[in-house]
Amino acid sequence: MEFLGSCDNGLRYGIGILILGVAIMTTTVTSKYNVGGICLDRPFKIRRLGHFGFNVSDLEAGKRFYFDLLGFFITEPAGAGFFARHAGDHHSFALFDKKKFNERQYAGHNVKHFRPENDINQITWQVQSVTEMAEASKYFRDLGVDIMREGRAGGGGSQFHLYVWAPDEQIFELYYGIEQISWNGYARPVPMRHGTPNPPTEPQLPDYELVRADIEKGINVLDGYRWVNPLPLKYSVDGVRLPQPFKITRVGPVNLFVDDYDTAMRWYQQIAGFTLTEEVEWQGERCAYLRCDNEHHSLALFPKAWRGKLGLSDKTSNMSFGLQLANYQQLRAAVTFLRENGVRVETNIIPPELHPGIDYAAYAFDPDGHCLELYYYMEQVGWDGRPRPKELRQKVDPNNWPEILEALSDTYTGEPFIGPWA
Repeated sequence: MEFLGSCDNGLRYGIGILILGVAIMTTTVTSKYNVGGICLDRPFKIRRLGHFGFNVSDLEAGKRFYFDLLGFFITEPAGAGFFARHAGDHHSFALFDKKKFNERQYAGHNVKHFRPENDINQITWQVQSVTEMAEASKYFRDLGVDIMREGRAGGGGSQFHLYVWAPDEQIFELYYGIEQISWNGYARPVPMRHGTPNPPTEPQLPDYELVRADIEKGINVLDGYRWVNPLPLKYSVDGVRLPQPFKITRVGPVNLFVDDYDTAMRWYQQIAGFTLTEEVEWQGERCAYLRCDNEHHSLALFPKAWRGKLGLSDKTSNMSFGLQLANYQQLRAAVTFLRENGVRVETNIIPPELHPGIDYAAYAFDPDGHCLELYYYMEQVGWDGRPRPKELRQKVDPNNWPEILEALSDTYTGEPFIGPWA
C-alpha cells in the first residue's frame, strides 16, 4: 500500500486584525493542517461540549437548585465553589461564588476582560489529543487571540487545557481529556494531580503510568473526595430510584447573547471551527445555530436586543444553558417537580421557532435568573450536513403538551448516555 499526499502546515491565514482583543479573519484559509491524518482548516477539531459553569450571587441557593433539584452530583468542593457532574466526567458543571471568582479571575492582566454581565464561569470544549492541544496553543497565539491560561490543570479534572478570550470576553476553554470518576465515586486525590503552566512540547506519560508511580510513593487512591448524596430516593425513574423524577443525560447547547452578531459568527466559525446549521430571522434580526458534531446545535448566538423581547435577564450574557433529560416522560415530570419546589418554569417564553432541532422544551430559572433549557430530543444532522426541512419538523404547541408523542426518524439516536444513572 502506498500513502500519498500531505497537508501544508505553513501559513494558515492571511492578515488577521484585532478588534477589542478578538482576532477577526480578513482573508480565507490558504492551507491546511494535518490533524490525525485528516486535512483540516485548524490544528484541532472540537468534538463536544465538555463542561459549563455559572458564577452566582448566592452560592447556597445555587447549590439547592443545581444539586438538590436538578440532580448534578458534587464531585468536590473547589475553594469558591463546586465541581459537579451528571456522568463519569470529573465535572460537566461548575458553580462558583461570583464575587470570589471575579476577584481571583480578573486580577492583573485579565482585568481588561472583566464584564459584570459575564457570569458564565467557562464554556469548555473537548478536542481529541495532546497534539491538538499543543497546536491549538500555537494557533491562537499566532492569530493574536489573548490566552488566559494553558498547560495541564493541577486542579479538578487534571488534564491539558487552554483558556482563551472569545468575543464579548467570554472564557472559552479547550481540553484534551478529563479525569473519569469510576464506580466507587472517588475523585483523584490532590497529590496525584500533575500540573504544568505550559503547553506540552514532548510526548506525555499515560495516566496509568503516573498513577502507578504515585501509588509506589504511598499515595492512597481513596484519599480523594467522595460525595454522599443526602437526599432520599423518592422516585422510581424508569427502573432506578432517584431523588428527582428525571435524569440529566447530556449538557448543552450553550446559547449566548452577543454584542455584535457578525463578529461572533466569524469568530466561532472561522477561528473556532463550528459549523453553521441554520440561521433564523425573528422580529427583523437573525440568530444562528452552530454545531461541532452531529447534534443540530451545540452553540447558538442571539442579539442582546432580544433579552428584553424574550423576557430574559439583562444581567447576564447567558441566553440559556441546555440540559437533556432521558426522555419526554421525564421532561414532563421535571416541569411538575420543579414547579412544586418553587422554581419558575415556563414552556412558552421562547417561541418554538427559536429552538429549532429541539421540539418540546421547558425553561427553568435559577435563583440568579439564569435560564436553563430542559429538553429530551435533539435533531441529528447526517452525512450530507443538512438539517431536517422545517416543514418536516414536529409541530409544537408550547401551551399544550401531549401525554405521548409519535417517534421521529432520529428519536433516541445520537450519542447515548454511558454508564448507570447514579
